[in-house]
Amino acid sequence: MNKKAIYSFALSTTLAIILYPTTNYAAQEYSFGVVPQTNGSKLSQLWSPILQYLEKNSGIDLRFSTARNISTFEKRVESGKYDFVYMNPYHYTLFHDKQGYNAFAKAKKKRLKGIVVVLKDSPYRSLNDLNNAELAFPSNAFAANLVPRAVLTKNSLDYTSKYVSSHDSVYRNIARGRYPAGGGVMRTFNNTSPEYRDKLRILWTSDGYTPHAFAAHPRIPQDVVDKLQKALLEMENSPQGKALLKDIRLIGIEKGIDKEWDDVRALNIKS
Repeated sequence: MNKKAIYSFALSTTLAIILYPTTNYAAQEYSFGVVPQTNGSKLSQLWSPILQYLEKNSGIDLRFSTARNISTFEKRVESGKYDFVYMNPYHYTLFHDKQGYNAFAKAKKKRLKGIVVVLKDSPYRSLNDLNNAELAFPSNAFAANLVPRAVLTKNSLDYTSKYVSSHDSVYRNIARGRYPAGGGVMRTFNNTSPEYRDKLRILWTSDGYTPHAFAAHPRIPQDVVDKLQKALLEMENSPQGKALLKDIRLIGIEKGIDKEWDDVRALNIKS
């Protein structure tokens, strides 16, 4: 091959790489942060298969991520660490303002309700019975912490808040008799180990609020968000997707838009 032919070949090859990059060259992995309502190992067991399913059906490479506790998770979301996030309603309203995260999906036909749990044989029968008690809450969770505390305060009840790392920690501590009561939500209560759940009963349930948001950082291209949204919405239409949703106590996922979380904003929570 002469010099002119070699130059022509090299030039055409370079242009081909620039204009038509290979799939591997163009591929990008997107982090998917999940709020740590339970321990990281359990979250990974529940969510890693879901992300694998979404990868297959959206063509988007996703990497599961969480944090050792809610406080650390908050710092990561506040700094924009995650590309996609599944987070509680209060976090969404907060970090929509601070980082521009925008909701694109939420649980289908679901309203998020907080609960207060006590030992099964506890004498407590209402929130009023918890006056002057030490109560366990998962740090800065929405329905499991901020909502019941707001109701307790509204009813002029005195209490001391003891913060633990997760919903599971609340249930374990109450089951072991360390605190008389604490906050949670139905989904994590149902998912917690029967070893602890069977020792507890639900004392109180809150009103319902718009549930957790699936949200994207504004740096993510809209076509990528659309592909992930489509894959999420179609999960309930396949046996595998339906089974994976059942594992996280969801019947399906539907579109979500920012204004749907105005009911949470109306609580005017200051945390």
